[in-house]
Amino acid sequence: MKPLLITLLLSCLLSTSLVLAQTPAPTASDPVSRIKDEGMNKSEVMKTLTYLTDVIGPRLTNSPNYRRAGVWTRDQLTKWGLSDAHLESWGPFGRGWSIKRFSAQVVEPQAFPLIAYPLAWSPGTNGEVSADVVYLDAKSEADLAKFQGQLKGKIVLVGGIREVKAHFEPLATRWNEFDMLQYSNDQPYPANNGNFDSPAPASQMEGARFRAARLQFLYDEGAALLMSPSSQGDGGTIYVQSASVPQPFNTPFGSRKFAFSKDAKTLPQLVVSAEQYNRMLRMIQAGEKLKVAAELGVQFDDSDLMSTHTIADIPGSDLKDEIVMMGAHLDSWHAGTGATDNGAGVAVMMEAARILEALQLKPRRTIRVALWGGEENAGGSRFYVQKHLGELKRGEAGKTTLIKTPEYDKFSAYLNLDAGTGKIRGIFLADNEALRPIFRTWLEPFRAMGASTLTINGDWGSDFVFFDQINLPIVSFIQDEIEYETRTHHSNQDVLDRIQPDDLKQAAVIVAAFAYQIAMRDEKLPHKPLKD
Repeated sequence: MKPLLITLLLSCLLSTSLVLAQTPAPTASDPVSRIKDEGMNKSEVMKTLTYLTDVIGPRLTNSPNYRRAGVWTRDQLTKWGLSDAHLESWGPFGRGWSIKRFSAQVVEPQAFPLIAYPLAWSPGTNGEVSADVVYLDAKSEADLAKFQGQLKGKIVLVGGIREVKAHFEPLATRWNEFDMLQYSNDQPYPANNGNFDSPAPASQMEGARFRAARLQFLYDEGAALLMSPSSQGDGGTIYVQSASVPQPFNTPFGSRKFAFSKDAKTLPQLVVSAEQYNRMLRMIQAGEKLKVAAELGVQFDDSDLMSTHTIADIPGSDLKDEIVMMGAHLDSWHAGTGATDNGAGVAVMMEAARILEALQLKPRRTIRVALWGGEENAGGSRFYVQKHLGELKRGEAGKTTLIKTPEYDKFSAYLNLDAGTGKIRGIFLADNEALRPIFRTWLEPFRAMGASTLTINGDWGSDFVFFDQINLPIVSFIQDEIEYETRTHHSNQDVLDRIQPDDLKQAAVIVAAFAYQIAMRDEKLPHKPLKD
C-alpha cells in the first residue's frame, strides 16, 4: 500500500472514531432504547399470534371463536398487568355462525374433490345434497326466464369462466426506495373519501341490479346450492366473504338485510377455486352431465345479537384523564385463521402493551388498547367512536356539524395497524401537516430498521377512519405489502405460515415507542383543520 494511501486511510479511521466518540451510546435509561431491546430480543408477539390463530382460529364476528378470542385477549392483557381489561358491548350486530361439517366434490361423470368454502352465514344443506349441476348462463333478467322451472333442487353454477393468468411478477413484495420516495411526494388526499362518498358508475349499478334479480330468481326457483368462482386468487387460493341475501336492489341501506341479520333467509352458497370452477363449466359446455355431492352443516346463534370490543388500559399519571389509544380489529373472515387480517395487528398492539408494562414505563397519559369487533362487517370502531367521542351530523343545506362528547377533548391520538404482516416503513399523515416535525424526530431511531417515510396522504378503510372523520389525530402506519393483496387478504391463505415474525417485532417496537412518546408530551397531538 502506498504511503499517501495509508495516510488517507488512517485519517478516515481517526475521523470515524471521533464521530463515534461524539455519538453517545443508548443508555439503559433511554425509553426508546429499552423498548427496542425488549421488543426485538424478548418478544412474545409470535406466541400471542400463534395462540390467536392456530388455537382459537378464525374469528367471524359473534362466532364462538370470536367470543373466545375476546375473553382470551382480555385475560391476557390482565395477566400482563393492564388495568380495567373488559369486554365492551356494542351493537346490535347479528347472529353468530360456525361451520360444523363441510365437504364438496364432483361425483359424476368422474370423481374429484373441490377446493371450496362456504360463504359466511350461509345456511346449511340439511345433510348431503347430491344433485345435477346447472350452469345459469344468464346476463340479463330476460335470460333468467329461460331457466324458469328447471332449477328446483339443482346445484347451480353462478358466473362465467374466470381467466387465470400466469404470474410473471412475484406474489410477495417489499417497498423499495423508489416506492418510499413516491409516498413522500404524494399530494394530500381529497377532503371527502371517494371510497365512501362517490356514487358508483352506472355500469356498476346495473351489474348490482342484475345480481340482486338473479339471486331472488334462484331463491324463488328453489335451487339447492349456489357455487361461484373465487373473484381473485388461483393455485388453490380462494377469497371468501359473506353470503348474499335476496332483497330488492333499491332497498335503503338502513333497511337492508345481511346474512348475519336474525331473520335473513337465503340459499346455501359456496366459493370454488377458479381452476376447478372453470373445469366444471367447460365440461358442461362440452356436453357432460355433472353431479356434485356437497354437505354443509352450520350452527347459528341468535341468543345474543350484541358483540364486543376488548378494551384495557395502562394508567397514566398527571395526565391520566387524557387517552392515547392503539387498536386493531380482532374479528376476521373464516376461510383462513385471520393471521394477516388482522391477527398481526392485534398481536402487535398487545405486544406493544406488554413491552410498556414489562419495562414499567409510566406514561403521563393513559394508553388504551382496543381490539375491535365487526371491522369486516359493521364498521369496527364506529360504535365506540360515536358513543365515547362524537360524530358528524349533516344538517340543513348539507352543512356538517361535529357533535362532541365530554371525552372528545381528552383524546390525544389513535394508532392503528391493519395492513398485514409487513414491517412499518413510515406513517400516513392523513393531511395533518402539523404532525410532520414531531413524527420526523420520533422516526429517526428506526431509520436503520426501515421506517423513515412520512407522506401527507392517507390510507383507507380501517378503524382509524371513524376517528379521522371527527378530526381526531390518527397514526396510520405504512407497511410493506408482502403478500397482503396478492394472496392473504380475505382468503383461505390468511394463515400463520404467511407471517413474517421479524416484521411484527419491528412493528411492535415502533408502535410502543410512538404510543409512549405521545403519552409523554406536554401537549396533545395537533388536530388538522376540520373540513366540511
